[in-house]
Amino acid sequence: MNPTKLPLHSAERSLSPQAIALMLMLCVSWGFNQIAVKLALSDIPPLWQGAIRSTAALPVLLLIAHFRGTKLFARDGTLRAGIWLGVIFGIEFVMIFRGLELTSASRAVVFLYTAPFFVALGSYRLLGERLRASQWAGLALSFIGVALAIGVPQADVDADVLWGDLLIVGGGALWAATTLIVKATRLSRAPAEKSLIYQVSISIPILGMAAFFSGEVVTHFPGPLALSLMAYQAIWVVGLTFLLWWVLVKAYSASKLSAFTFITPLFGVAASYFILHDRLTPVFGAAALLVIAGLYLVNRPNPGEPVPADPLLTVTET
Repeated sequence: MNPTKLPLHSAERSLSPQAIALMLMLCVSWGFNQIAVKLALSDIPPLWQGAIRSTAALPVLLLIAHFRGTKLFARDGTLRAGIWLGVIFGIEFVMIFRGLELTSASRAVVFLYTAPFFVALGSYRLLGERLRASQWAGLALSFIGVALAIGVPQADVDADVLWGDLLIVGGGALWAATTLIVKATRLSRAPAEKSLIYQVSISIPILGMAAFFSGEVVTHFPGPLALSLMAYQAIWVVGLTFLLWWVLVKAYSASKLSAFTFITPLFGVAASYFILHDRLTPVFGAAALLVIAGLYLVNRPNPGEPVPADPLLTVTET
């Protein structure tokens, strides 16, 4: 992983208005995805949801690759990085789902969103991307906002809960690792759908075996609601929003993009209020302001930084 092979403007580029709009759409989609997983749990256990989601998303991605003329089997030097990407992606979700069995969902959301800190550290080490003190402060503000919105700390914490917390933090670290692998290897120059196909195809047996060995069983044929929620996860979340995420990762600063994901759990909390009728408090408003302030600090351009042409169209054509 040689950071000199990456163009500097890609590693440090601030988000354009178009990229911010796309990130907002991704965060809304991912926030609702947490509700979709929860609503489908009565019919489909979590690890089986992950395996089914990846299996159903694969043909969607293959169709996209076909219509875009992507040469999936061209020898472009991405195989080793792609295998690692898929293995880490699969293990990431095994850790997250196992952690959710031990800790509360609210704590899990907070600890999962330690991922931007791992991305920031890895970007500094692997990509030569340096964050200013104000940007580190922005990361901290956003994390505090997420914690405030979800409602931690929590009094009733035992050893099992702490172990679950650690598993979720591990999942966040692996999420960060997938971003860094794509950014710091030859995958950065490969089509976005090829990176995602590596992830999805390799994660299928990992999630399937984890579901089998953990004793998860689907006891009945899922109902229409669960099937529609699985279609949402597979086609929209994995097939399209994850693909757009990799397009953005190739084009912009990894740290700034990852920091933007802090807003996802806020949309998740809002979706819980409107769909599951969870209670919202004025604390949520204060939390949202902290997240927005943090995102502003992280994504504020460097003084004197030139404004390059928006790279999104160029990236999506590669």
